[in-house]
Amino acid sequence: MMNRRHALKATAGGALWLAGPGRAQSLFAPAPALAPINARADRLMRITVCLRPFRAAGPRIAVERIAGKQVIHHYGHGGSGWSLGWGSAMEAVPLALQAGAREVAVVGAGAIGLTTALTAQRLGLKVVIYAQERFPDVRSARATGTWTPHSRIAMAGAVDPGFAARWERMARRSHAIYQSFLGRAGNPVEFYDRYTLFDAPPGPRGEDMVPLPGGGSDHFVNYEDQVRDLSPGQDTIAAGQHPFAVPVVRRTTSMLFNIADLAHQLEADFLMAGGRFVPMTLASPADFGRIREKVIFNCTGYGARTLMRDESIIPVRGQIAWLLPQPEVRYGVYYNNISMLPRRDGMVVQDLGATEAFGFNDANEAPDPAAARASLAVIAGLFQPRTA
Repeated sequence: MMNRRHALKATAGGALWLAGPGRAQSLFAPAPALAPINARADRLMRITVCLRPFRAAGPRIAVERIAGKQVIHHYGHGGSGWSLGWGSAMEAVPLALQAGAREVAVVGAGAIGLTTALTAQRLGLKVVIYAQERFPDVRSARATGTWTPHSRIAMAGAVDPGFAARWERMARRSHAIYQSFLGRAGNPVEFYDRYTLFDAPPGPRGEDMVPLPGGGSDHFVNYEDQVRDLSPGQDTIAAGQHPFAVPVVRRTTSMLFNIADLAHQLEADFLMAGGRFVPMTLASPADFGRIREKVIFNCTGYGARTLMRDESIIPVRGQIAWLLPQPEVRYGVYYNNISMLPRRDGMVVQDLGATEAFGFNDANEAPDPAAARASLAVIAGLFQPRTA
């Protein structure tokens, strides 16, 4: 699959051009003056680790009778929870409507829990969210924050024949909903330029094979072409028009989530529509019986691996080094597998790995300070003159 790392390295798509009198004209504006990124190690605020809840067959959206309740499972979105949440909820919530529910419970207050609850409210249901943790303590708060609906969403050999079409519905629905957040106070959703840097012109890439826990290997599905019209292409920036000490620079534009503010706004919207949060810890499926509502959405993400004893959920580890915010930096960079995003709540620096197997089936949530400093050094080196 063309996930976030592959998308940045891709040569397909190219630049967008208009035919002009005698020459082509880029649709992108000229490269602006770029403020340098201050990636000194003493500006490191914190290091966070998130385990993405990956399922080879894709997100679990299924109904099960448990403890006298109708439980609608809605979890397992890999690295695409924020990106697919709204569209995935539109696949799950109608299952409650078909059951004649007027009041529903949502278990879990992360990205999938909040988008499911809000979608249910918009469709006329009364909703209560039961959760052990809320923002900023949920795993969703540690996500990268960029729109990547194709990031580690399923394995090619495990999906059913209809999954590609469902995924496209999810992606397009979510993309459309996020447009309504543009321009809101706090900038919960915005667009930014991103520069992909190379030491030499890149060649074509094949699909990385990933070893599976039960044996064998597979590769992630690649559906990115199905929604290519939602994102601009790439523009090559000529030497002398950028500050980077590399010979090949390409630019595109991507959607970025200010997760701190986005989560705050989603919670506020949920409460304004009459929703309630109820603290609750569920230790086993039998605890669904403690919930008053008869129809329950199980949106527990990676927590479903323990709660439901669902070993189809495979952890995919990701670590972020958070630098102090730099409001003057409104662009991202990607170089040598290291990504930097200009979040409002801090500069997000992340090692995405040389292959798709990076972090796969790794349940270690302990921060690695040495790896964080190494990532910072890569970004810092982009703004230092190279000696011959």
